[in-house]
Amino acid sequence: MTQKINFICTVLIGTAILSGCSLSQMIKMSEQQEMIIVPSPLELHGDDVVFDMSAKVPVKMLKKGKVYTVNTIYEYGGKEHAFDGVEFTREQYPNFDTVEPQSTTNFSMPYDEAMKFGTLNVQGVASNPKNSSEKISAKFEVAQGVITTARLYQNIVYAAYAPHGYNNQEELIPTNIDFFFLQGSAVLRTSEKRSDRGQGFDAFLAEKNATRTVTITGTHSPEGAERVNTGLSQDRAEAIKKYYDSQMRKYDYQGMADEINFILKPVVENWQELKALLADYDGISDSEKAEIRNVVDGSGSFEEKEDQLHKLSAYRKVFKDLYPKLRTAQTEVLTVMDKKSDPEIAALARQINAGSVSADTLSDQELGYAATLTPSLAEKEKIYLAATKKNDSWASHNNLGAVYMEMAIKKKDWDMVAKAETQFDIANRKMNNAYSNTNLAAIYFAQGNIEKADETISKALTQSPSNELSAEINGVKGVIEIRQGKYDVALQTLSNAKTTTQNLHNKGLAQLMNHDHVDAIATFAEVDKRDDDDALDHYLSAIAATRLGDYEQGVELISKAVKEDASLKEKAANDLEFLSIRSNSEFVNALK
Repeated sequence: MTQKINFICTVLIGTAILSGCSLSQMIKMSEQQEMIIVPSPLELHGDDVVFDMSAKVPVKMLKKGKVYTVNTIYEYGGKEHAFDGVEFTREQYPNFDTVEPQSTTNFSMPYDEAMKFGTLNVQGVASNPKNSSEKISAKFEVAQGVITTARLYQNIVYAAYAPHGYNNQEELIPTNIDFFFLQGSAVLRTSEKRSDRGQGFDAFLAEKNATRTVTITGTHSPEGAERVNTGLSQDRAEAIKKYYDSQMRKYDYQGMADEINFILKPVVENWQELKALLADYDGISDSEKAEIRNVVDGSGSFEEKEDQLHKLSAYRKVFKDLYPKLRTAQTEVLTVMDKKSDPEIAALARQINAGSVSADTLSDQELGYAATLTPSLAEKEKIYLAATKKNDSWASHNNLGAVYMEMAIKKKDWDMVAKAETQFDIANRKMNNAYSNTNLAAIYFAQGNIEKADETISKALTQSPSNELSAEINGVKGVIEIRQGKYDVALQTLSNAKTTTQNLHNKGLAQLMNHDHVDAIATFAEVDKRDDDDALDHYLSAIAATRLGDYEQGVELISKAVKEDASLKEKAANDLEFLSIRSNSEFVNALK
């Protein structure tokens, strides 16, 4: 019994020795393995670093019953991120003794800032699953660092003001009056002048409103006695002009009369007015109306149609009730709307801010407009505060928030961002709108809440924004999409954005990240024409040129960049984008 046990122990020990030799052989042969990392150096896109690793091991390396595992580790700043191991077994690769076993794996890791400087290492492990024994190789560096060019976008912190609705340009108000004439006559009767319409018109003229044009349209009814007199409609228009002239003399218009443009429009052989009156007329049946419309819209001359109407049973009633209304001179007077001047509005707004006059002194629209007349953010704030108290509208709260946004941007007072966000939230509770959502999206993006920023800006686009606001929205949406790593989508979005240096910069970055390097250089050159402070654009152009293999242009552009912003020297010296030209003497000299 004792001998048998000893024999079994001897066999087990021998097996372990053989297993250990196999594992050691595998580790020894692993020194000949090939690792290809794409991209190398690693690159950041969106929030993740994603890369492919193609691992190839030597022929005859895999042993029966053994497992070879390639462990991949990214080490940085005293930390590490370990990926799932890639296993090789003889069973997976039947031709292992003639063809090198190969496996390609996609890896991804969430990025944090400390990962920028680190190394991607692989380590082989040969193991025997039966007895859990293993041999481990040394670590091999296969890639270094992470390129973070995708984060060199320009943040769009945008203050979107809702329209105030006030028009400070000259506006014309139409005043309309119709004078009626007897059949076949162009005489303006005294009864017409003394009618309520006539007296109202007289009172209007007495006010001596600043008048631009007076359009008088003379008409006639279609029956024979009217149509035979082809000058009747013109004469009726002339009669009203003559009356207008007399009233201007009466009310002493003097030089004002010379500024009025009289337009006389005689209307002859026209059925439109009759058809319009017929639509609202209930003196005849629908079938009788249809008969009249069939004649009017049918073939034949004006006189032939009128003769056909004369034969219809409803003609007498229409002649009695509607035809008199067609014998008119329709008068439209365009007068200038009375408005406060810009200085007057600005002065009243200051008095409202000081509390010396009521906010009701200005209309809501005038008060909103007053805020645009001052460059002072402090004054704007007071005006919009007064507006929120006066009307408590979504637009007033949004615009007050927009002022706080501008204060945050210009004064670097980031406490104002919280105040702005509060106002935008209030505005949205009153009416969810594109302006407030655009502003909120910019805030969320600056705070790093990319998902919420994307959701909010997408909502703004569905809220029927104006063309101007849509262009601004697309600028914000485009940079969010770059941040998400959606470069194709960002380029489409930015093509509909407002053409600003910020948006052009972001467009160039999207092209660069999309490997449209020639287009990117052209876009950054356009920024250079528009903006003197474009060191970062030269820097990105240098990256594009270097990627294209044009090292001379790359050095030239990086030289421009560091001359404009010396802080870029250290960045360029450590940027893996320039790994291929780090030893270039001109590049080295440019960074001294």
